[in-house]
Amino acid sequence: MDLSYLMIPFTSPIIIALVAAGTFVGIYIGAIPGLSATMAVSLLVSLTFGWETNKAVAMMIGVFIGGVYGGSRSAILLNIPGAPAAVATALDGYPLAKKGLAGKAMGVATTQSFIGTVFGIIVLMFGAPFVAAFAMKFSSVDYMLLAFMGMMMVGSLGCKSMTRGIVAASLGIFLGTVGMDPLTAVTRFTFGNTYLNSGVNFIVALIGLFGAAEAISQMTEMGVEPIKQKIDRIIPSFSETKKYIPLTIRSAIVGVLVGALPGAGGDIAALLTYDQAKRTVRNPEVPFGEGAVEGIVAPETANNAAIGGAFIPMLTLGIPGDAVTAVLIGALTIHGLRPGPNLMTDNPQMFNVIVGCLWIGAICLLIFGLTGIKIFTKVVEIPKPILMPTILILSVIGSYAINNSLYDIFWMLGFGVLGYFMKRFDYPIGPMVLGVILCRLMETNLLRGLMLHGSAFGLILSIFKSPISVCLFALMIFLLATNSNTYRNWKKKRDEAKVAERCKA
Repeated sequence: MDLSYLMIPFTSPIIIALVAAGTFVGIYIGAIPGLSATMAVSLLVSLTFGWETNKAVAMMIGVFIGGVYGGSRSAILLNIPGAPAAVATALDGYPLAKKGLAGKAMGVATTQSFIGTVFGIIVLMFGAPFVAAFAMKFSSVDYMLLAFMGMMMVGSLGCKSMTRGIVAASLGIFLGTVGMDPLTAVTRFTFGNTYLNSGVNFIVALIGLFGAAEAISQMTEMGVEPIKQKIDRIIPSFSETKKYIPLTIRSAIVGVLVGALPGAGGDIAALLTYDQAKRTVRNPEVPFGEGAVEGIVAPETANNAAIGGAFIPMLTLGIPGDAVTAVLIGALTIHGLRPGPNLMTDNPQMFNVIVGCLWIGAICLLIFGLTGIKIFTKVVEIPKPILMPTILILSVIGSYAINNSLYDIFWMLGFGVLGYFMKRFDYPIGPMVLGVILCRLMETNLLRGLMLHGSAFGLILSIFKSPISVCLFALMIFLLATNSNTYRNWKKKRDEAKVAERCKA
């Protein structure tokens, strides 16, 4: 492959400026609840219709990279994930902000997002055909098992009680089934309301359960003074970054692989890596869910590594890895290019230009991410009588902007009230959001598997005919076993026994 075209973005001031502008705008769009990278790139398709191809692609790639990272900012500062991929980041990022360490949390998120993006680009450059070939071996049964495996993470998403986590996840799955059946178009639980035919938008649920619920909860503590943030050191030291290298590598690998699976994306990758971090990291300085730095390292590395992963099936097979790459396929088609095997052979220079723009975007992410932290951390120090109504207003604007629908505002407020009572009665919100996000992936592939194999028995038998299915099934059983109360109690007793032995020694 001729890599000389990689130099086109680096030697063109216009391309560099467009990628930089796109990354800057993407960071701030991603930080606003309801405004996603997908929405921004979709708008850019019409805006850049008459542009030269390289310039249009440069701008869209910048917005993509910035938008994925930007969601972590509102997740850390306000407990409102700007995007689904930042849900896991909020679990430990927001507790750090409440301790006055928002600067540290955002610094870690920025550096890990940069590392994850770079890892994804390197895999895209040198391993795209191999990763794409692996991703294409996933059948509908494998996707179904992947979704079920994701549901096994309810014990890792802030659940003190496994039973309450399962209840919350089940409620999320139920809400995810509202609307038309994904394959038969039969309506469920709509009660004759045509608006419900399209189902419950999980972004609206996300804004309500995290943003509005947090605002309502904080309004009961108006007398509490805002926390003064420590911003003396933002960039993590080399020793700190080195300490998390094993976790970073594991998370980046999962991010690329999951990102390369069509329809999976960075949100699932972030949740999976948060779960594996919670299981594999021994003796964190702070428990997960209370401000563990590892709880930021894993998801932020994975969701940005998934960017490179999502480009792999798009550029090699013409199949989008996520919603943004689906839009990019349309944009390239408008400009006379057709992503897929023919693009790699007939127009390989376009592949190299895209990779070059990704490199520039990663560098801009690090620069803009680190330089804007001191300004962003001031958000947490705004007095609550001003900040909480502002959060509610942003939640309303973000919900309305998704579909320009007043119904979405009502849903958001309903989810906000529900989230408030869930917090008050100690029911975790994370598993409910997980259920809403994974429901469609789980249901669609379950129905496809049943149609393909004729019956539930045939579907179960098919699991043991594929090595990938067997591995996923075994991993799912392992996650189920290690999430059980029996295993947790045994582990707790074992750890207490080890501590007692050390004290005697």
